[in-house]
Amino acid sequence: MEAFGRLLDVMDELRVKCPWDAKQTNESLRTNTIEETYELCEALVKDDNDAIRKELGDVLLHVVFYSKIGEEKQAFDISDVCQSLCEKLIYRHPHVFGEDKAKTAGEVEQSWEQLKLKEKGGNKTVLEGVPASLPSIPKAHRIQDKARNVGFDWDKKEDVWAKVQEEFGELKNEIDRMDTDRMESEFGDLFFSLINAARLYKINPDNALEKTNQKFIRRFNYIEQQAKMKDVNIKDMSLAEMDALWNEAKGKGL
Repeated sequence: MEAFGRLLDVMDELRVKCPWDAKQTNESLRTNTIEETYELCEALVKDDNDAIRKELGDVLLHVVFYSKIGEEKQAFDISDVCQSLCEKLIYRHPHVFGEDKAKTAGEVEQSWEQLKLKEKGGNKTVLEGVPASLPSIPKAHRIQDKARNVGFDWDKKEDVWAKVQEEFGELKNEIDRMDTDRMESEFGDLFFSLINAARLYKINPDNALEKTNQKFIRRFNYIEQQAKMKDVNIKDMSLAEMDALWNEAKGKGL
């Protein structure tokens, strides 16, 4: 609490004495907030505790900054933010703070979604709470998760693979016909079905893809490094040569 109070005091002083901090608005900070959130996500994927600590601080700064702006507008302050969050958490955890029972995480998630629909001024439809600005992969995962919480899901998770195969076949048909618009549509359907499969098998598709991105970067960097050591321009290397170095990098655990 002492550290949090110090942070609020620092924010108050910056808002008055720093020309940059003094001129910031909700809109001017928004892009930076998105960037800081992605940097936190990157640290989480890497499981880098030092980076996570730092990036959490950066995100917390933005929470405090927006709250300060709200206070100046006499709309809300950091206390209102904390109190409303506490009230929400208590309301949505009746199995902890009330008489309801929940033995599994799945039961908690179902209860959470149902309570959200009942909240005064809350979401009027199941999918209304999915932010429109979410990137496509986590948005698809969230849509499917919300639908699951009201019972719209596969009876057996293994059944999802038939849907994946179906969507792949439909994409292949459109590729054979070279119908560009339909190809894009069917590619989207295939992605959606694969994300559905990931959800059913408890795989976070965004995390999985990012780990593959990082793996590709490491292995491709290795190819470039080896090319430089051999004083060869990577553009002059054959695909077979690059593939051999790729497998070498793979063998090294990169």
